[in-house]
Amino acid sequence: MRGSLAAPPRPFGFLGPPTRTGGSAPPAAVAVPRRRNAMGRGLSLLLAALALLAAPARAEEEVKIEVLHLPDSCSPKSKKGDLLNAHYDGFLASNGSKFYCSRTQNDGHPKWFVLGVGQVIKGLDIAMMNMCPGEKRKVVIPPSLAYGQQGYAQGKIPPNATLIFEIELYAVNKGPRSVEAFHQIDKDSDKKLSEHEISQYLKEEFARDGKKRHPSVHDEILADIFKKNDHDGDGFISAKEYNVYQHDEL
Repeated sequence: MRGSLAAPPRPFGFLGPPTRTGGSAPPAAVAVPRRRNAMGRGLSLLLAALALLAAPARAEEEVKIEVLHLPDSCSPKSKKGDLLNAHYDGFLASNGSKFYCSRTQNDGHPKWFVLGVGQVIKGLDIAMMNMCPGEKRKVVIPPSLAYGQQGYAQGKIPPNATLIFEIELYAVNKGPRSVEAFHQIDKDSDKKLSEHEISQYLKEEFARDGKKRHPSVHDEILADIFKKNDHDGDGFISAKEYNVYQHDEL
């Protein structure tokens, strides 16, 4: 904020006639209203500025969503922490030029990412909430929810660019830290995961994928899980410690 919100007051002039002693003094009844008026103007400017700061975000700072196709069956709807599989094309709103196409990346395979945890720009995290498999959307994302004032030179996105994405969602799966996964590991339902419970879960996962591993791999992964998640060092991973994606259900 540059300078004061209120204009600097002018020196109060003496309104009354000079006194006989050579000094001068304003009549109290005249001088006081001038002081109050100056203070009132300053207070009005301050209140106006505070009102602007407290005002809600402008409509253009929201993600605008247009549903292009909605399948007859819409289940499950995507939510924070889900693992999504989608194709999306990105365009600059200013001139319509395409800056990204997932179909030309990674041999044309759809992208996998966890929703709502910052693996994509914030505008896409917002735009793909409550979306169902097979749904297509066109979304407009303001700069504040994309790459902001900095832009993204590597992606050929200039500063303060509004982006348009056309999205096709293929699959909604339970994410790596889903509520269901926690309950699956928590065999005794005490809302905390013991070393034994996670060890058993790792053995089941290894058996499921069928890959051959040295026995030491199991121990290394188990130790790493507790090192990164057992924040209070009590030998258990609580629901809160496990719940990095902030599921309300735990």
